[in-house]
Amino acid sequence: MGTDDLTARDMDQFSAHLDRGWDLVQRGDSEGAELSGKRALEIDSQSPEAYNLLGYVAALKGEFEDAVEHYTQAIALDDTYLEAMLNAAEVYIHPLGEFDDAIAMCEHALDLAESEDEVVDALLLHFDALLGRGDLDAAKVIVQRFPKGPFDNPNHTFLVGRAYYETGAIEESRPLVEDAVKRNPTNPEAQYYLGLILDELGEAGLGTQAFLRSRELDLEQPAPVWSLTPETFQMTAKRALASLEDDLKRFIRQEEVYVCDVPGVEVVVDGVDPRALLLLDSVSLAPDDPNPTARVFVYQRNVERLAGAIEYVQSEIRSALERELTAAFLEPPAEAEANAQLPPDSTAH
Repeated sequence: MGTDDLTARDMDQFSAHLDRGWDLVQRGDSEGAELSGKRALEIDSQSPEAYNLLGYVAALKGEFEDAVEHYTQAIALDDTYLEAMLNAAEVYIHPLGEFDDAIAMCEHALDLAESEDEVVDALLLHFDALLGRGDLDAAKVIVQRFPKGPFDNPNHTFLVGRAYYETGAIEESRPLVEDAVKRNPTNPEAQYYLGLILDELGEAGLGTQAFLRSRELDLEQPAPVWSLTPETFQMTAKRALASLEDDLKRFIRQEEVYVCDVPGVEVVVDGVDPRALLLLDSVSLAPDDPNPTARVFVYQRNVERLAGAIEYVQSEIRSALERELTAAFLEPPAEAEANAQLPPDSTAH
């Protein structure tokens, strides 16, 4: 049935299901929102809006392949549906890492974008896709295409500032991120990037305060609907450790793998990134110790934020373990210190 064939009563019910679905999304009720989307499809099986809602809900649930499938169906039904294109591009970027598909989607969206907000949304995703693909030069070109602002949307102010930061334009990023924090002080991403900027500009004390605020705000955010129990997460961390090559695995004390939500205040003040995925502690590097080892703290909130779905959690922990163990035990001290300054990967916005 097409929209033209619907009665006024059908249209009212269809709109009510869609409105309720998005309202339930805002409340964090993904199951209820999915049911509303399916009921909307029962009324109009050719509704791109219903497929877009179902795609959004699937992404919230960590079902990213299903999300892309729904978004693609919405675009097939309406090849000018900008919102579905941007939603699809976001999932392609993270966690799927299908950057070429995301870039193609963003380029299509830019051809359709009319308002400044639409242009900025498409450019930001295009930037993230290029950065994810490792094409820094092309990402810098995209940064030059951003409108000069000021932006009505404080999140745009932050994200454009973040883009400047990621391309090394620290001085240009600072006023934008500071303005974003002032306009929306409860945005943990903005607080985190303000900490990075201040730290790089030599204002470590102020940077630490921003990092601590970001940490507090991260803890106030709800865990993803698919979040593991602490016990299951710890088992997953131990499986990640067991999957390491023997030349790395030997450095960890098997009985000392601990799980926490995020790094503690005391270690953040000491310079640990509040969004670190894990921390090696009590590293034994005594010259006369033939078997140096460390205990490890794994930070569940940070890992799950980066992973985006259950199936990626173990691989994210393993990758982090490989990086940290290599830096602590196998790299020359100067190189290890340089790597320790790098923040964890962060693509969510």
